[in-house]
This record gives sequence, C-alpha cells and structure tokens, in this order.
Amino acid sequence: MSALPIDDFYCVIPAGGVGSRLWPLSRADAPKFLHDLTGSGTTLLRATWDRLAPLAGPQRVMVVTGRAHRAAVEAQIPALADENVVLESEPRDSTAAIGLAAAILEHRHPGVIIGSFAADHVIGNIPLFRAAVVEAVNAARAGYIATVGITPTEPAVGFGYIHVGTPLGIDDAASAKQVLSFVEKPDLKTARKYLHSGDYLWNASMFIAKASVLLEEIGRSNPELLAGLLELAAAWDDPATRGPAVDRIWPTLKKVALDYSVAEPAAAAGKLAVVPGHFSWDDVGDFASLTKLNSGGRATDLAILGENARVLSDASSGIVVSQTGRVISLIGIQNVVIVDTPDALLVTTSENAQRVKSVVEALRLTGSTEVL
Repeated sequence: MSALPIDDFYCVIPAGGVGSRLWPLSRADAPKFLHDLTGSGTTLLRATWDRLAPLAGPQRVMVVTGRAHRAAVEAQIPALADENVVLESEPRDSTAAIGLAAAILEHRHPGVIIGSFAADHVIGNIPLFRAAVVEAVNAARAGYIATVGITPTEPAVGFGYIHVGTPLGIDDAASAKQVLSFVEKPDLKTARKYLHSGDYLWNASMFIAKASVLLEEIGRSNPELLAGLLELAAAWDDPATRGPAVDRIWPTLKKVALDYSVAEPAAAAGKLAVVPGHFSWDDVGDFASLTKLNSGGRATDLAILGENARVLSDASSGIVVSQTGRVISLIGIQNVVIVDTPDALLVTTSENAQRVKSVVEALRLTGSTEVL
C-alpha cells in the first residue's frame, strides 16, 4: 500500500441527515452521526475521522454539516481545522454538500483529489478499508470517478447496486473495474437477482475523484447547480463575501443526490470505476441493522445500548436502547425493538424497523415536531 498520508488527497465527510428510521434516538438536534451506536464509547462521526485522518492527514479532512451541529462536531473532533468546517444553512442533499466541498478545495488547491465518506457508517478491518481507498485514489488519478463497493450478503432493497464489469488495468489499482450501471434501490425480486448473479456490489456512498472531474460531471446534468457552487467557492474564504453569497445562492441550489447527478450518468458514460471493498460495512440504516450490529448477528441475543440502561430479560431477543435509566423488563418476546428516551418511547420489531420513518412523517403532519 502507498505511504500515508496521500499528499494530493482530501477527505470530505458529509455530516447531514437526521436518520429518521432511528427515531426517537436520532433527531434533528442529535442526528445519528453524533451517537455511539456500537457501544464502543465513540460516536460514528469520531470513528469516521479516526479512520480517515491517517489517509489524508488531519489538516486535509473537511466536514460539511448544518449550522446547528457546528459546536457538537467541533467538540467531537478538536483537531478539525476551522477552515475545513463547511456549514450548510439548510439541507440541500448530497450533490450540493459534496459539490461545494469539491469546489472550495479545487479553488484552494487546483488538481486536488477528494474522497467523500459518510459520517454515519460502521466499518471494520481498517487496513483493508484504507487499501481500497488507496486503489480508488489511483483510479481517480487516471481520470475516473471511483467508488468502493461492498459484496452483498442479502437481497437488501435499501441500498444502491453497482453492476461490475471488466478490470480497467490501472497501474496501482489492480482491483478497479468498470461500472456498467449504477442502480438505486431495486425491488426485492430484482435485488435477489442481483445477489445470485454475483455481478453486483452494494453502493457504500464513497466517491473518490479529482475535484475538477466531479464538478464537471455535476455540470453536465445540472449546469445551474454547478454555477452556484463555483460562485460560492469563489466567495468562501473571504468572511465579508461568504455570508451574503450563502444567503443568496444556497437556498436556490437544486436538491439532488450525488448518486443521481453523478454516479448514474458517469456509469452510463463509462467514467465510473469501482474498487471492491473486502472490509465489513454497515450504514446502520434502521433498528434491524443496529440489532445485528450489536448482537453479532445472533438472532437469539438481546442487544442493550445506553450508559445507564437497566434491562431485565427472560427468553427475549432484539435490541433495547435506553436513555432514561428506567427499568425495562422483557419476558418471552422475540426480535423486539425498544427505544426509551425521556420524551418518546418506540416499541416495534426488527421486521418492521423500516416503517419507523412513517411514524416520523405522521408526527410531522400532526404538528408534534417537538419530539423530532
């Protein structure tokens, strides 16, 4: 593996999104990346920093987050350089967030290669993760937009899928392969077909590219969005011009995920490469995945999270997340999900974990936003 840190490489951590399928644990003022969801004593954001800082160097890691989360982010990562905190006045989806980081970094360091890595994923076997990123950086040097794909273990419908083609023959990126297509969240029948074919990888939301190439691809499908990002980047490092530019431009930027604005069209144009990742990965998308993560995948176990959790269990399985210290007793109940917070209680099952988002929508519609 190449020597670390990589000189011309910047890591970008988009730290946004509430994680509504993890309500009431994850909320607008305490999104999932600010929680310890593995019992390790480390938040997901801090764990992300710890695995990225050696790749790029602590001074070359940028975090894009909401204004409301600045203090929490800086408390989690004291070594984060002030100039590398990029604040969104409101969420505009991943193309705007990652595109702005790319535009700022290209303005500061023309020719820079950037890698975007979500703040709220759980990754194991860090040496294998870093080896995959190094190969992806080398693919980016060859002009590709590179991503890291994960071998599917089940026909999940909540992930995007990468259709893998032939090896690209890139120096120092022997594992890099052509992406034939990039498919967002298929139905169950299609996901089963992908799994059995062996020709598909999960999209783990890791994108590595020259900042200029990424911006060019954004501009192909969204020229007005690119123009706004470039104007913001030109004003960003001057406090006198940044605020007015953000107030004027940011609310006008189109909301679109990078998967749609960049990955799908780049794959169709033969510009997307994938490096298979041979490390464990979980996006902790709902309480079912959180249960598996904390029970070691054993269906008979009960996972318990919470510093002061007081749980009594008899022949029960699932997960209990406690923030209250209240005694919770379970007797003969399987695959349960209990999340006990001071102002909201969730009780469901692992099988229904994806439906938690509909509860959040219902609360929003009824005006009960104080618990969101």
